[in-house]
Amino acid sequence: MALIGYARVSTAEQDTALQTDALRMAGCERIFEDSISGTKINRPGLAAVLAFLRDGDVLAVWRLDRLGRSLPHLIEVIGGLEARGVGFRSLTESIDTTTSGGRLFFHVFGALGQFERDLIQDRTKAGLAAAAARGRKGGRKPVVTADKLQRAREHIANGLNIREAAARLKIGKTALYAALQGASAADS
Repeated sequence: MALIGYARVSTAEQDTALQTDALRMAGCERIFEDSISGTKINRPGLAAVLAFLRDGDVLAVWRLDRLGRSLPHLIEVIGGLEARGVGFRSLTESIDTTTSGGRLFFHVFGALGQFERDLIQDRTKAGLAAAAARGRKGGRKPVVTADKLQRAREHIANGLNIREAAARLKIGKTALYAALQGASAADS
């Protein structure tokens, strides 16, 4: 079993010294680092430490927010570690998934994350249903309005091709093609 550390700061101007010192004092044999925002999906140091860890190892971080960019991401990463037989330890929050209490805490954390996702999904569905009941339709407003479609047909009837008609109306030719096809399908 090896204790492996991961430290992250958001910008190159910041320093990981506080984190790496705490990780070394905790007994980390090796420490991987990133100087990148936690919101970034591709973090080379995180990818390297995850590839390095083996069954029985423990990944240590100074604080939970150094590892995950969000609660669902944090749960996903730690769940992946657990599936590989790798433990997790957060020094500041005193979470250690190698203990039964730490595993319980993290499962409760995971349940709260799932609950949060379910609530967001329910609120989104309710909001869409309420908007539909008021006659509102979701999504972006169409670029090609009925007026622009009529003017495009006139331009095309006067000899312009679709690209030229779209340019005159300051709309994309792809959007005009789609509007023309949608209108002809509706006429059929």
